[in-house]
Amino acid sequence: MSTHSSAAHAVARGDRPDVPEQPDHLGGRSLLAVFAHPDDESLACGGLLAWCAERGAQVSVLCATQGEAGQGTDLHDIRAQELRAASHVLGVTNLLLLDYQDGMLPWVDAEQLEADICDAIRRLRPEVVITFGEDGLYWHPDHIAIHERTTAAVASLRDDAPALYYVTMPPGAMRAVADHAMNVFERQGKNGEPPRLILGIADANAFGTLAADPTLVVDTGDLAARKLAAIRCHRTQLVDDALNLLTDSDAPRLLGTEHYRRAAVGSRGESFIDRLGHHP
Repeated sequence: MSTHSSAAHAVARGDRPDVPEQPDHLGGRSLLAVFAHPDDESLACGGLLAWCAERGAQVSVLCATQGEAGQGTDLHDIRAQELRAASHVLGVTNLLLLDYQDGMLPWVDAEQLEADICDAIRRLRPEVVITFGEDGLYWHPDHIAIHERTTAAVASLRDDAPALYYVTMPPGAMRAVADHAMNVFERQGKNGEPPRLILGIADANAFGTLAADPTLVVDTGDLAARKLAAIRCHRTQLVDDALNLLTDSDAPRLLGTEHYRRAAVGSRGESFIDRLGHHP
């Protein structure tokens, strides 16, 4: 890794409690998710990551920052710990945590960031790479920078490139979460304002707005509860948050559907995740 990278943190799947024994249908398969901040991995594609890991695939996550923007050095370490905990819940085998400055990814050395992503792909040799779409889930500049740099990294690998997929949010999905929280809050007869944030984002309608249509829709079913458990690991981001009012039984309906779009670069043949969803 470059001088911008911290040591990679391995999270073993074998010591996770309460994981039902299932055939390793995806044994020998591998996937790498590339994101900007702790919590991106859980909200964007936690269901798919958990599904692949539970069925025996090697699942890796590369996170470019430690999510400390504007909140001090203590949060730098806390959010890294939260990411490790969420990775453990999802069954991530390899966690690569870089130390680029949060909030500055559009302005860092683009060639260096691209090189770091290339290095991870070459070492881990994933069959599939997942990253943000052009919309960055909700037009976050850091997310869009990771989309651009990951796309360039995969394109530079030419014949050795993995399949590349962009994850987007189903339009209206986070609005449904916010509306659900408001309804629960009102039924409970609580005073004050219902929680409206989604991991710190005030406008639930921003998620999925103008996202390109997916080429793959994955319904993660019961594993959406594990996705919610991973989201809960990011405690510092859940202050006054609508996600706090979701239960495990709510998760399949409100968090269980994930959208992916096959990129124009990278390996072209059918990938193993194509068989986990349906093509709209």
